[in-house]
Amino acid sequence: MNSPKDFLQLTELLFPELDGSKSGGDPTYFESIFPERSLPENAFVTRLGPSPTGFIHLGNLYMTFINEKLAKQTNGICLLRIEDTDRKREVEGAVESLISQLVYFGVNFAEGVMYDEKTNAISEKGNYGPYYQSAREEIYKTFVKQLVLTGKAYPCFLTEEEISAIRETQEQEKLTPGIYGKWAKYRDRTVAEYETLLSEKKPYVIRFRADAPDGSQMEAMDGIRGKLTMPKNEMDVVILKSDGLPTYHFAHVVDDHFMRTTHVIRGEEWLSSLPIHVALFEALAWKLPIYCHTTVLMKMDGDKKRKLSKRKDPELSLSYYRQEGYHPQAILEYLLTIINSNFEEWRMENPDATIDNFQMTSEKMGTSGILFDLEKLQDVSKDVLLSIPASDLATFLLDWARLFDEEAYKVFSADKRKLEQILDIGRTGDKPRKDLAYAKQIRDFISYFYDEFFVIEDAWPENATNDVSLLLKDYLESFNLADDRDVWFDKIREISIKNGYAAKPKDFKKNPDAFKGHVGDVSSVIRIALVGRASSPDLYEIQQILGEEITKTRIERSIT
Repeated sequence: MNSPKDFLQLTELLFPELDGSKSGGDPTYFESIFPERSLPENAFVTRLGPSPTGFIHLGNLYMTFINEKLAKQTNGICLLRIEDTDRKREVEGAVESLISQLVYFGVNFAEGVMYDEKTNAISEKGNYGPYYQSAREEIYKTFVKQLVLTGKAYPCFLTEEEISAIRETQEQEKLTPGIYGKWAKYRDRTVAEYETLLSEKKPYVIRFRADAPDGSQMEAMDGIRGKLTMPKNEMDVVILKSDGLPTYHFAHVVDDHFMRTTHVIRGEEWLSSLPIHVALFEALAWKLPIYCHTTVLMKMDGDKKRKLSKRKDPELSLSYYRQEGYHPQAILEYLLTIINSNFEEWRMENPDATIDNFQMTSEKMGTSGILFDLEKLQDVSKDVLLSIPASDLATFLLDWARLFDEEAYKVFSADKRKLEQILDIGRTGDKPRKDLAYAKQIRDFISYFYDEFFVIEDAWPENATNDVSLLLKDYLESFNLADDRDVWFDKIREISIKNGYAAKPKDFKKNPDAFKGHVGDVSSVIRIALVGRASSPDLYEIQQILGEEITKTRIERSIT
């Protein structure tokens, strides 16, 4: 058995560089420079810890929104930490893209890694950094050293070939794969043996020594799932890799302690790792944060649920929502409907309140696959867009077009006031229009207002096909942009009667043989000539926006 003196000797062999560091390898140094935060009682300190791998998806936003809102509503802190210890997977520009995408969708970090799009500059804000894990090597090694010093960690010289052979044997014997028990052949070597192996310059990692009795159980409280009972950790997991950087298991434990994280909100795929993390906190004698394991986002595929897939589902990527032009406010509103089961009831009771007034709780979060429904998102988006003033909606549409539709931007931006008038059609009254959900859809829907995009898409009404030119000539002769709505429609009735069409649809229905059609058919002829479609918002308002010259020109074009 190694003695405390032996472990001290081993740490000197493993971590000679710490002697000349700021901390001198003393754990108490970091406790002093990262003190407990001065925050209100029960304030949440949450964090997002993404790897800079480049793909920004809906799950990132979902998780960030939960973290930020829970912190914000408790007067706490939500920070961004970049977990960049896996250098092989790092993608250039990934951090900048991650932050700009999340900020665009309305979530911000109070602390951590920051990005200024205007200057293209990365910075760090806060007193608990560095916020890149790759810059925290001294901190991690100090506490790996402490675990070695107390006999709770050891160097392991197993090669990749040896580990592969162990896994193959375990598979054949139907055993749990991993390094533990008899497979952990370097855990109980003497210091002399370790010294010999180190002198031979053999690559090694540092493993955490699992000392839980076989089959022993642990209990932990999950902020979403309540009390969990699961097997204690029995694996000698790697905590420091051969390149001197920590694994996720160890790094996040150290960082969450010294950044004073109170709640670790993460996906349910990390549930199986919870015993490892609990064991590490216990080994370091640190207070355990509250872990909250969210469920996965799923979608219906036929009659079955499945996880959203990067390969199969474009809607998993955040770039999809930017390209389609979903308003950030609509995305967050929808996310709340799937995050907290009581949000929709709250929204019905508070139709005009902002989502800042809604109190999110972990207790109301689901524990089984959450169904992400694109159609439901669109329904929510229609309500949200209706609540946004036309001037703000016009600005949003122009910002979208500037990035994704250069031609539309050029046309729409020429007259913003006209664009606002177009977007404001039908948004008032007892039954306001709720048929538009995202910018690309809006662009297509309002295109007929602009000659650059105007085309006749629909066929003339069957009952009036032979009278199109006749009806339009009469309309052109009677047209006066200054007419009020009643006078304007009375003229359409007169044109209808003059040309053998019923003044009211019900009259035609009662006696179809007496008329060619009805006033609705005549209105449709005028509508198609002006907007190119059989269906549109209020035609009178459309004409007011088009103006006299464009209205007359379009009518004339359809007269043959």
